[in-house]
Amino acid sequence: MAEMTHALQATNLADILERVLDKGIVIAGDIKIQIADIDLLTIKIRLLVASVDKAMEMGINWWQEDTYLSTKAREKELTQQQETFEARLQKLESLKST
Repeated sequence: MAEMTHALQATNLADILERVLDKGIVIAGDIKIQIADIDLLTIKIRLLVASVDKAMEMGINWWQEDTYLSTKAREKELTQQQETFEARLQKLESLKST
């Protein structure tokens, strides 16, 4: 008779994932390359795994301002660019008329 280990393992994995997303987990590390006490390269690695709600609760919301990830941020950037171009055009037109 076959055991139901897959269903139990899937439930456990789902529970673990839910807990991690609910609480959040941070993995941090630094890589430093030195020769004769001279730092040649330093890489800082930070990874946060959390739900969107938990991240926002912690004050992390960078994706809302990233124009590649947020249509609102992209629209805001395009509006600002349009306003800048219109102001430059008005300035050029005023210089041309004088």
